[in-house]
Amino acid sequence: MTATDKIAESKDTFFEEIAALAERMIAEHGRDFTMGAFVLAARFIAEKKDLGNRGLEPTN
Repeated sequence: MTATDKIAESKDTFFEEIAALAERMIAEHGRDFTMGAFVLAARFIAEKKDLGNRGLEPTN
């Protein structure tokens, strides 16, 4: 397995986790909440804000 294959496999795993999380969120709180939460997370990532995990350092 090449490094590129390992990266692709890792990304696929994260997408599967995101999909599973989204399905659970939709089931419990609905589509609007779920979309809003993911949009807010994307905004925080774009603005390099703290996502609530104190173990993560901001990147440049």
